[in-house]
Amino acid sequence: MNPTLVFDYDGTIHDTMKIYEPAFRKCCEGLVRGGYLPNETIDCSRIAGWLGMNVKEMWQDLAPELPEAMQSRGAKEIGDEMKRLVESHQAHWYDGAEETLSLLKESGFSMIILSNCQTAYGIIHWQEFQMERWFLQWYDCESFGYAPKSEIMKELKKTYPGNLVMIGDRASDLAAARAVGCPFVGCSYGYGTPEELEGSDWIIGDIRELQTVCTQRGGD
Repeated sequence: MNPTLVFDYDGTIHDTMKIYEPAFRKCCEGLVRGGYLPNETIDCSRIAGWLGMNVKEMWQDLAPELPEAMQSRGAKEIGDEMKRLVESHQAHWYDGAEETLSLLKESGFSMIILSNCQTAYGIIHWQEFQMERWFLQWYDCESFGYAPKSEIMKELKKTYPGNLVMIGDRASDLAAARAVGCPFVGCSYGYGTPEELEGSDWIIGDIRELQTVCTQRGGD
């Protein structure tokens, strides 16, 4: 029996920087004008490093001294702008993602999403890309009180009691796999560092490599 494939979304399927970076910079401009953040250029690599973190972790890294109310306001502004960009069809999946997901589904794999995102973010992407064509369910960290993926994965193991395979690009994804003792496919094309993916069972440099990994080894 094929395992259930548990996908991270941002940096694994979705090329997130195309909408996250402009949304983040727009929010920062307002915070700088209001005197809440210093007027300094934030490097793209640092912005990319926040992908895969939940909202609380991101703000703790960027501006831990920022009042919680302002962090929440900033998160909403970023989320609203990303939503607008998705609705205007400016979100993009990695080349080969749809083809790969279709091949995996045809091969009999069940697939779900586990993302460190807010609920509304998951809904808009699910609708934009008609993700019900491939996935059974989207699980977001907001619905679990922003618990780490490793804790959410333990709950998913109860819902999907068979074999699981976790697929992602960040250390939090690897930790989620290890929390339930399942194999992990590290996506080196995403936003994690090579160090984060150390210990992966397999590493792929293109999402199109996933079909070979899963069909040949996923059921081991």
